[in-house]
Amino acid sequence: MTSTPTLPTLDGCDDPSSVLSLARGQKRAEEQAGREVMKAAAVWLAMHSTAVLVGPVDDWHEKALPVGGEGCPEVAEFAVAEWAAAMGISPEAGRTYLSKVAEGTYRLRACWKRLEDGALQAWRLGMVAERTMCLSPAAAAFVDAHVAPVAHKIGPAQLMRLVEEAKARFDPEQAEADRAAAAESRHVDIDLAAVGVAGTAHVDANLDLADALDLETAVAHLAHQLLLAGCTESLDVRRSMALGLLARGEPTITLPVDDVNGETVARAVPPSREVVLHAHISASAVTGASGTGGAGDLARVQEVLQAITVEQVRAWCGNPRAKVTVKPILDLTEHIWVMSYEASERLREQTNHRDGTCVHPFCSRPATRCDGEHRVPYDRDHPDRGPTCSCNQAPLCRRHHRSKTTGGWTYVTVEPGVYLWRSPLGYQYLRDHTGTLDVTPDADRRRYARELVAHFGEQPPDQ
Repeated sequence: MTSTPTLPTLDGCDDPSSVLSLARGQKRAEEQAGREVMKAAAVWLAMHSTAVLVGPVDDWHEKALPVGGEGCPEVAEFAVAEWAAAMGISPEAGRTYLSKVAEGTYRLRACWKRLEDGALQAWRLGMVAERTMCLSPAAAAFVDAHVAPVAHKIGPAQLMRLVEEAKARFDPEQAEADRAAAAESRHVDIDLAAVGVAGTAHVDANLDLADALDLETAVAHLAHQLLLAGCTESLDVRRSMALGLLARGEPTITLPVDDVNGETVARAVPPSREVVLHAHISASAVTGASGTGGAGDLARVQEVLQAITVEQVRAWCGNPRAKVTVKPILDLTEHIWVMSYEASERLREQTNHRDGTCVHPFCSRPATRCDGEHRVPYDRDHPDRGPTCSCNQAPLCRRHHRSKTTGGWTYVTVEPGVYLWRSPLGYQYLRDHTGTLDVTPDADRRRYARELVAHFGEQPPDQ
């Protein structure tokens, strides 16, 4: 019999709102402590530059240890070990941490300034620094300039896209070498040795992006067809079954669709999805005519919002069976409106490209896998109420679509692509394509709101 655990007591916290308020306050204190530790680490590095080294240069004496990316000063080796011991971490972890600090101090100065001002958490600066240490100074400066204004809310996926773009712009030779190396890492591993009584096997693969998109299309289509055919398994199970169908050369299944004669028909898998590139890129850049298509030529794959090099586009176009469509950059400011509940392909393409992911706070599910959500519910009898248009459509994954519909979450569209969310307990978050920002009013503004309620006898508008 399981005993009931003894819960800790929290003075003055006797309701969910006060408990969450206490936790948020302690979280802010923890974040400030993280900033102070990082600033102390920067001073520690400055105190232990290679200028303090003494003794001959041999295997027995202290050496200069590189930290951070290109251009960061080296540090005395033993100072790293002493810092790590004081922090209770391994020497390797200590060097990694100090490398992030050096990167922030010397190469990500705009981001570091935001840390010093209290606007950027230490762990977020560390996340950026970890990903820029491989870049040249010019590329790191590019990332710093673009990330600093949104560093407090940017996610890993958006950051990595910017890092890859900087690498392609400022170090195209390295970018091409990385692409070639990545191509060599493609593989498919089917672990048959670990099959147990459950009768399942683990499959691991690393594919070319175009192949991965084609596979995702085929698997998603067959999984949905299985659902229509009456399969009651979960989506994950149906996707695994779809792989088996493809392996057996069965791209179609018979669906119970009755025609006038009571017969059933088989539906075929649609043609492979084309890779859609939204880019300012010329045909000569793709074909390599007249010596064009050099450094700085980039394209972007809509489905994954990933910048790629012209060399990769050439490789895809060189495949006679590939279908690559190059489209101009979408006008994300255009207002598109349709007279139906379902969004048109053009509207879906615009909102997916504008928002990139599910627009719920901190969610990163790709927009192409989300529902097209109406902020103001669609009214079939009055299409002007809750219209299907650019300013009333946003991608929401099914989980967060449900939380908005029945879970108490609400939001307003500040402008297309910018959303102000309110949680069931009243916390507020500003979400745009760069990430999520907590904009919950502070204690003074909350007190002012309560005074308004007491004075007017009703709930005031959101502050």
